Amino acid sequence: MLAGDYARLLPALERMEINQFVLEYATPRAGDIDVVGKTLSDRELGLGVVNPRTDTVEPVATIVAKAEKALEFYRPTQLFLNTDCGFGCFASRSVNVEEVAFKKLCAIVESAKILRKRYG
Repeated sequence: MLAGDYARLLPALERMEINQFVLEYATPRAGDIDVVGKTLSDRELGLGVVNPRTDTVEPVATIVAKAEKALEFYRPTQLFLNTDCGFGCFASRSVNVEEVAFKKLCAIVESAKILRKRYG
């Protein structure tokens, strides 16, 4: 249920009359961005680049590389860097502590700065 790329969902996603998809791509289970990029590049993409369920802060270079892969399909103005699933709660336990969440958000901000310098 929680594994596999978005290929099986593409027919439904294509029919949706929305401007932006916010999709999880911080973990390998989402598959490669080209599955969505080849079909939905006429929309905006909120690209999940950090996993809120782990204590490991993703390296800026990793985030930038994921975004650059998405930029093979999307214009810079169509791409937004996001967390996977937000930093919400599951039942009664918090997904992550504030300090780790803050560092992950800082990594996204730093990555965005680098990408803006490279791609405007």
